[in-house]
Amino acid sequence: MNQRKLYAILAVLIVIGVYGYEYFLKQEEQKEVVDEGKTVKQNTNAYFLPTSTTGQIVHHEGYSLSYDEPFEQAEWVAYELKKSHLSNTNFKRPYFEIDKAVKTGAADWKNYKKSGYDRGHLCPAGDRNYSKFAYDETFLTSNISPQKHDFNSGIWNTLEQKVRYWASKYDGVFVVTGGVLKGNMKTIGNERVAVPNQFYKILLDNNKDNIKIIAFLMPHENSNKPLYDFVVSVDSIETLTGIDFFPQLEDSLENKLESSSSYKDWSFK
Repeated sequence: MNQRKLYAILAVLIVIGVYGYEYFLKQEEQKEVVDEGKTVKQNTNAYFLPTSTTGQIVHHEGYSLSYDEPFEQAEWVAYELKKSHLSNTNFKRPYFEIDKAVKTGAADWKNYKKSGYDRGHLCPAGDRNYSKFAYDETFLTSNISPQKHDFNSGIWNTLEQKVRYWASKYDGVFVVTGGVLKGNMKTIGNERVAVPNQFYKILLDNNKDNIKIIAFLMPHENSNKPLYDFVVSVDSIETLTGIDFFPQLEDSLENKLESSSSYKDWSFK
């Protein structure tokens, strides 16, 4: 073997070694991110997290989620909205980023491009205005679902604003929200992100003197109906989704609260 060929082989081996090492580092970095996502954060109220039908729960600083890989979105996002979280701070909107803490790989935001659907936040950015980090974190792709624009900016936005009203009035509420990932759904993008036909939002006010729950189930279309027209029992949403939303509640209390579709304890003024 002449010297020139030997140098060429050495150069190829060096390049392979460098790329191999970089790949190893990226894999290690990804593992660290995934492992970090498995850790319950200080500000996450883990007591009220629902069950996961997918076995893939990810904890971020401001919310937790259960990712459903076949549908490329969260089956639920859960977080506590405290009165102290409410703020009128106007942070600059960041770009959407793929959630690297999702082990199976979260969908790319490009699936939504020219799809005709909004990148609909599940944990709204407006609920995390108390810090720039918490606000930016809501722009991870694991926290979005395809939503029609008039729905996202219409009745769904109205409900999000009412949640903030209740968080202020009742000194904090726990929120669980998501799309119903069942039935015949359209898909968008190369990764076939599912478009839910219905969305739900469930609130728990953990006031020890009057623990109460209210649940909403909305068709994926805008509406001029009052919000209380969409109130249903938690049991009905559990039947639809297969999710057990508040398994940590004492059984008799859970059965009582989750079977009711009454909204008399919640102010709609």
